[in-house]
Amino acid sequence: MFQWKLVDPKPGEAVAPDERLGWGKTAGLGAQHVIAMFGATFVFPIIMGLNANLAIMMSGIATICFLLIVKNKVPSYLGTSASFVGGAAAIYSQDGGPADVTGAILVAGVVLALVGLVIHFFGSRVVNAVLPPAVTGAVVMLIGFNLAPVATQTYMPADPWIAILTMTAVILMAVGLRGFLGRIAIFLGLIFGYVVSVVADQLFGKTSMPIPSSAEPGPHWRVDWTAVKDADFFGFPKQTVDGLVGNQAQLGNLDAVGWHWPSFSITFALLVLPAVIALVAENVGHVKAVAEMTGADLDPVMGRAIAADGVGTVIATAVGGSPTTTYAENIGVMAATRVYSTAAYYVAAVVAILLGLVPKFGAIVNQTPPAVLGGITLVLYGMIGLLGAKIWKENDVNFANPVNLVPLAAGIILAIGDARLVITDDFELTGIALGTLVTVLGYHLARFVAPRDADGSVLAVGHPGAHVEDHAEPHRREV
Repeated sequence: MFQWKLVDPKPGEAVAPDERLGWGKTAGLGAQHVIAMFGATFVFPIIMGLNANLAIMMSGIATICFLLIVKNKVPSYLGTSASFVGGAAAIYSQDGGPADVTGAILVAGVVLALVGLVIHFFGSRVVNAVLPPAVTGAVVMLIGFNLAPVATQTYMPADPWIAILTMTAVILMAVGLRGFLGRIAIFLGLIFGYVVSVVADQLFGKTSMPIPSSAEPGPHWRVDWTAVKDADFFGFPKQTVDGLVGNQAQLGNLDAVGWHWPSFSITFALLVLPAVIALVAENVGHVKAVAEMTGADLDPVMGRAIAADGVGTVIATAVGGSPTTTYAENIGVMAATRVYSTAAYYVAAVVAILLGLVPKFGAIVNQTPPAVLGGITLVLYGMIGLLGAKIWKENDVNFANPVNLVPLAAGIILAIGDARLVITDDFELTGIALGTLVTVLGYHLARFVAPRDADGSVLAVGHPGAHVEDHAEPHRREV
């Protein structure tokens, strides 16, 4: 399991998952993988009102578990998933707290692991039958677009100009920068917005614009490093303070969020379960991308990879960490370096665990101004939504067919409009959950009554080369 063949490749020659470079070079590559996942892995926790230090630490632990479950056959890093941001926002809007968020996501992690087991034993056709590309794309789209008010009404009002400047910087860097820097444009945009906020404090003094934790905060600094100065250099994340709920928990008191035991609620679990659909699509695409790059047939371990992602999410959220998923950023690093060694990912995981034990780093992250998050989420949430359109395009979904068009249209609007359907005094379906339910059930109901079968193409998402026709043998390259 932990034996890699030492190789010294020629320029341009690939390094297989069961091979490694010298440990010095492997350590360097591991650090590069940490940087690649770093930005998103700590941006998403603070958006979800969770502890960044704990998220980084648990991402390392989850990655090691993932590699063990897939028997080192799928080189990948498990960073914080963006798919649950919408569900977390919905939970906070209903006066839930961090424990409610992690409890609901833990349930989703269990469901994802079970889906992985189904795929492992029965094949991906079972999932494709229930969640064809038309449905998967719609669910991913509604998850992203449902978050629009969070970006524009929660974060952006803290300082609209800084939000717009941050958004512009992200756009310019994502398009203008090449290679690795372009892949971490979100991270670089956060740094840019952070610096601009510090400069604004020096030039214009305190601001009285509203922040999410208080309607009338009074004059305050955009960046306040008091908590950073008081934080230790080394130690385990503290325990979450009791009583954090709603917007106060989501962003206003991140310094009070740490490790905690999850709390379970059927209502809150239903708000995040749609994210499982997005994660299945994401994992399938990433595994296919790795298979295409390495030339290995990874279809036999596809179910293991999805189940391992679910297990990683369960382990992370069991102590208050954030949900996990395989990262396209790290796949991009592999594509650029042609080093697919899983040894580098173990090194990255260890580095992440150690970084999670630096509270001062977490305190710096927690002081990210809300307006900066506003600028980032303007781009990020839209990108999540448009990933749904990407799934449709890559799978040639036919919207001339009313089976694809009508139920999906209704589900998307229900989610974007954040509609509510009260079932009982203690249970209601809202936004993402309601939109997903209408999308999935409406699609299959439409297929049942339609005179002809709907589009049945196989799910393919993740990169342009991931599309595989129903009966075509995928092209493989030797490593």
